[in-house]
Parts: sequence; C-alpha cells; structure tokens
Amino acid sequence: MVLKQLRGLSSAKRLYKTIIYNPSRTIICSTSTHLTQRLIQEPISRIKTTLDSEITNKNIQISWDSILTSVNHHSPPKAQLVLEWRLEKLLTQNEKNDNMHSDLISLCGKIHSPQTAMRVFTSMESRGRKPSSNILNALISAHLSSNNLVTALSIYETMQNSEDYKPTAHTYNLFISAFANLRNDKAMLAWYSTKIASGFLADLDTYEALILGCIKLKRFEDAERFYGEMTVAGIKPNELILHNLLVGFCEQKESVKLRAFLKDTLENKSMIGGYLAEKLVGFYCDLELVDEMEWVLVELSEAGHNQDLDIVSQIYNGLIRVYAKLDRLDDMEYSVGRMLKQGVSFRSDKDVENVICSYFRQGAYDRLDVFLEFMKGSCMLARSSYELLLDGYRIAGLGEKVDLVIEDLEILEKDLK
Repeated sequence: MVLKQLRGLSSAKRLYKTIIYNPSRTIICSTSTHLTQRLIQEPISRIKTTLDSEITNKNIQISWDSILTSVNHHSPPKAQLVLEWRLEKLLTQNEKNDNMHSDLISLCGKIHSPQTAMRVFTSMESRGRKPSSNILNALISAHLSSNNLVTALSIYETMQNSEDYKPTAHTYNLFISAFANLRNDKAMLAWYSTKIASGFLADLDTYEALILGCIKLKRFEDAERFYGEMTVAGIKPNELILHNLLVGFCEQKESVKLRAFLKDTLENKSMIGGYLAEKLVGFYCDLELVDEMEWVLVELSEAGHNQDLDIVSQIYNGLIRVYAKLDRLDDMEYSVGRMLKQGVSFRSDKDVENVICSYFRQGAYDRLDVFLEFMKGSCMLARSSYELLLDGYRIAGLGEKVDLVIEDLEILEKDLK
C-alpha cells in the first residue's frame, strides 16, 4: 500500500512539473456593445433621446438583432420603444428600400410584437409601396412568433391568390418550423408535403425544422430518416441540427449510435459547437462513460479540431469530473496534465473541488499537496476551495496543514482588498 502511494506521488510530481501553463489562451467572453449598455442603463423616458444622440449617421453598421434581444431581456417596453424609434426614422427619411421594411418587420417578430409589425406594413402601404414576398414572409414570421396562426394563414392565402407576391420556399419553411415548435406533427408534415407539391425542394431550413419537430415529439427514427435524406442530398447540417440529433441519441441512451454519428460529423469536417459539447459531456458524465470521452478527444485531434479550446476544455473537465468521482487518481492526474499541456484549465471552482475531494477520500494528502502547489502557481484558488481544504484537513486531524491553509487564506483576503 505504501509502495503504491509512493509511486502515485512520484507520478504526480513528474506530471505537474512538465506542465507549461499559458494564461493567454484562456477563453474570454465578449461584452455587450456600447449602445446596448446605454439602452439598458437609461430610464425608459430617455430611450429615444439616447438613440438620437448615439446614432447620428444612418449608414453606421449596427446589429439591431443582438441589441433588441439584449434590451428585450432586461426590459420589453424599452425594446418596443427601440422598434418605434426605428419606424419613425423610416417614415421621416421616406425610406424606399423594401429590405429596410422587411428587416424591421423581422425584428418585430424577434421580440414577439406583431402589432408593431403590422404598423410597419401599413405605413409602407400608405406611402404607395407595394408588398413583396420577402415583406409578407417577414409579416408571417412576426405573427407565427406570437402564435397568431389565423393571421399568418390569412397572409399566406393572400400570397397564394396574388400574381405579384407568390409564396416562396421560405414561406413554407416558416409554417413547418412553427408547427414543429408547437409539436404538431400532422400540421408540420402537411406543410412539408405542400412545399414539395408546390415545386420546391427541401433545403437546410426545412430539415432543421423537421428534425427539431421529430426530436420534440420523440419520433427519433423519423429524425434519423430526415437526416439521412439531407446528407444524401448533399446538404451539410448546421449546429442546431447536430444538437437536436445528439439530444435524440442521448435521450435514447444510444451510445453506439452516438459514436457513429460523431465520427461521421467529424469526418465531414462539421464543427462541434460549445452548446453541443456541453450536452455531449453532460450525457457522458451522467453515465460515467469515460472511454467515450477519451475516444472523442482522440477523434477531435485526428480531425484537426484539437485547437478548438472551448470544446477540448469541456470534454477534459467532464473526464476529470468522472475520474474524480470514481477516485481513479492516476487517470485523473494524467487527464489534468494532458488538459493543461493543451493550454486549457479548469472551467469552474467546482471542478477543482471535485479533484480535491477525491484526494481526501483516498487519504492521498501528499499527492494533494503536489496538486495544490501547481494550482497556486498557475491560478488563484477560490475561497470555497480553501474552506474545503480546511474542513478536510481538520477531519483528518492534520493540524499543521490547517495552519498553512489559514495562512494562504489570509494572504488571499489581503490580495482581494
């Protein structure tokens, strides 16, 4: 037993001494734009005034989509005022670009404001502007976003009966998507059939909606069938499609199908995004499938995705979490070493504390010391981690280590002041 502990301690020392930590590769989250911050901070009475002062050049490039999403999250009335301000500017400037009207109507749908969308449309008509398929599609989308199905269908019928603005492929996709989200499989498939019968082919948006609907309805075989049709047609899946299929495999606990799906995805150079990786790691961790996570790391490297640090970080942290839970110290330390050599670190204080708890459960205090020495040299431990150490050492009756942790904690508190 003693010999095994000494070997483990020696292995841990070699592991941590060879690690080169690169803090410059830490993942950094982007911040909100200046305008978004101003709109969130200003009182509702100053929203339009703020917009007037901030936007003096109508050609300035602004992401209204992201601004409205953020502002609406904090205050829907403020987001509504932003839309009204945009409409007032279109009217004042006598804007004749149909795309401007279509974009504004689409923004109304983003924050579920079909009434404002109708105001944009009627103001355009009152100035002699004729509607187009794009504008009516945006209007349908705005109403569908608020589940105003009757009005959306009425607009569709108007398009069908017209000669100048017939329904487009996008028109049918809007209805397929709406009924997919409502979990209405009959209506979803009926609109899909109508699209095909109207002479349009299924495209990426069509399959995205169909697969989403099938997964929501737990019609997993149908989701796989549509995915197969899509790949045969040469259509490359987007991240949302990949995510929904992954959700389906996870819900079915189909680890074999999941591996085949991931292998096919990586071989076709499709990206595994952060949200997809989070779902994948959660599934593997719940079932303690460490071999599958090890396999994913190998596949990422072979597919040339080993520089996608956010993805690699999530998988390594999940792997370490399970090894710590199972008290597999050698595997845990080896994984920590590999992770840090790739320039990524622990994603949360909780992940660090999982490792500490594993050492305590095994009474591996010397190996814990090595781990802590390395952590102190590479990143700052959280107060909760120090408190965990205090509790663990006190229970173990290691008074000297308790005193050392108290000293470190006092230094931390001074640095934070």
